Amino acid sequence: MRVLLVGASGAIGSRLIPQLAERGHQVTGTSRSAAKAGQLRSLGAEPAVLDVLDAGAVRAVVAKARPDAIVYQATALAGQAFSRNMDRGFAPTNELRTKGTDILLAAAAEAGVPRFIAQSFAPFRYAHAGGPVKDEGDPLVSDPPPSARLMFGAMAHIDQAVTAAGGIALRYGGFYGDVDAMVTAVRKRQFPLIGDGGGMMSFIHLEDAAAATVLALDAEGPAIYNITDDEPAAMRDWLPALAAALGAKPPYHVPGWVGRLFMGKTLTMMTEARAASNAKATKELGWTLRYPSWRTGFPAAYGR
Repeated sequence: MRVLLVGASGAIGSRLIPQLAERGHQVTGTSRSAAKAGQLRSLGAEPAVLDVLDAGAVRAVVAKARPDAIVYQATALAGQAFSRNMDRGFAPTNELRTKGTDILLAAAAEAGVPRFIAQSFAPFRYAHAGGPVKDEGDPLVSDPPPSARLMFGAMAHIDQAVTAAGGIALRYGGFYGDVDAMVTAVRKRQFPLIGDGGGMMSFIHLEDAAAATVLALDAEGPAIYNITDDEPAAMRDWLPALAAALGAKPPYHVPGWVGRLFMGKTLTMMTEARAASNAKATKELGWTLRYPSWRTGFPAAYGR
């Protein structure tokens, strides 16, 4: 296929290009900066400069690329730090997930692009009730913390808008395999274990996330898939393991009431979170993970 990869220079986009090329796809990769052109070309993509919030520019790039499929991976998370106010920190990404999604879907419809795949997110979103692991049909959090309502709304918008257009939303687990804000915080012992550490998390190595995305090109929409590894984990299990893989000291342990002083209602995202099952994706996409568990993936990604 001719694939237009929007957000090609990011953490997952840069891993997608070689995997797409290996499968014989012709890739046009976009970034906001012309300085990334050399990097994208070296990975195997034809580079294009694009601000996805510029509707005219989006229509022009889509018309020139004539894609059989659009894969939307644009975020503004580089350099993102942890914050009590998630909506403030995620504001640029929220706009990409709302306005950017709508602009790109409109351009795809105008050009008659038959396939559309977009980055969504699984952790923290499933309702804090019932069992610890949820599938795509389970209800989502209906009343997110006030400081994260726009972020939750933006993720819901992607799911709804993309599937309404017949596309596929991939609810990725927490990415690892790169150095990001979480890794930096764990290295500095700035990511404490809070309360009993019972909140659940689903992870996915970036290479495995890219592999699932490539396979999704052959799937029929509309559909939503959790793209996570095989082993959902409580914070009390995965956080010390990540610290050990990084060669960092064990995380501090703080009581729940102390965590609430610093994070307010946002804390429930971590302490009451449910994980996400990958059963649908592994069955329907024929997806085999390189790192089925963070237990092996963390050391492979960060071990010395």
